[in-house]
Amino acid sequence: MRISFKKASPRQLEILVWGFVFLITFCSYLAMESFTESLLWGAMNVSWYAVIIYGNIRLLYPRLYEKGHIILYVLASVLLLVGVGVTRTYLNITIYNRFFTSPGMPPEKMDTWRFVYNTLTGFAIFVLSFVFRIAMAYFRLKQQAEQMLEQKSQAELNLLKSQVQPHFLFNTLNNIYYEAYRESPRTALLIGRLSDIMRYFVDESPREKVSLATEIKFLENYIALEEIRIRHGVTVNFHKEFEGDPQLPPMLLMTFVENLFKHGIDRGAPGNTIGLSLVQQDGQLLFTTENALPGITPMQTSPGFGLQNLEKRLTLLYGNRFVLTTTLTDTHYKASLKIPLV
Repeated sequence: MRISFKKASPRQLEILVWGFVFLITFCSYLAMESFTESLLWGAMNVSWYAVIIYGNIRLLYPRLYEKGHIILYVLASVLLLVGVGVTRTYLNITIYNRFFTSPGMPPEKMDTWRFVYNTLTGFAIFVLSFVFRIAMAYFRLKQQAEQMLEQKSQAELNLLKSQVQPHFLFNTLNNIYYEAYRESPRTALLIGRLSDIMRYFVDESPREKVSLATEIKFLENYIALEEIRIRHGVTVNFHKEFEGDPQLPPMLLMTFVENLFKHGIDRGAPGNTIGLSLVQQDGQLLFTTENALPGITPMQTSPGFGLQNLEKRLTLLYGNRFVLTTTLTDTHYKASLKIPLV
């Protein structure tokens, strides 16, 4: 397994730590014992260390101490240390007498001193388990922070990529605009409006608020592009009355204008007229749209999902501080919105 120290996971670091501990234990025995015996005692000691450390940080500490069972945690910890001390002493003596005692030598006996030594050693390892736990938690947090930083960098890179492609398209549209202007100025003007609309979607719509002048320009560009789809043309009366540079959420007025061309235009008949009014007064913005209903009965016209979704968005933005009304008569449809300018 290939391990990179810079990007090593907590699991890989644990393996490195245990490998280092085993190496130290093995070398300490190798000065006095044979290679095989040193290998065995080193592996056994590291195994007991692991039982104590993981028994505490993976079992006893999270299930007892962290849940407030302090007394049970202390008793269970003592039981763990005593159990490991007794088992370790018994196995060490049994294995030594069976495989490593020279002929004619008396076998090793179980005594209190060996048990006390192994238990005290286990207690020292038990204390070190908290250091081990803190170190592993630190490396996990460090890895999570690095992953979050990497994800942030990737997101920023993706954002830059997403911005490069639309701006390439804008530049291309500008080039087409200048080429079209030589042959057909009106076509060039429409290309310019389309470019402005796309730039609005990319640069302005993600913002929390945009200037009213920017929003009006967006609506006017949209209306101009919709007009070319009407065979007999349409008369647009757009009244604007405001001061300064008021701000409002983007795309808030678009639903009304879309409905004008979707429900308020008879594309096969001449004489279509739509009216828009945008007035600022007493800290409020009043936006109104009105259109005739040529050839359309009131039963065929309904607010639709657009206004329903808009009302939900307005509720999130303004609570109950907005007024949205629609009026339908036999000949006209009128919609109005009043919002605070704050």
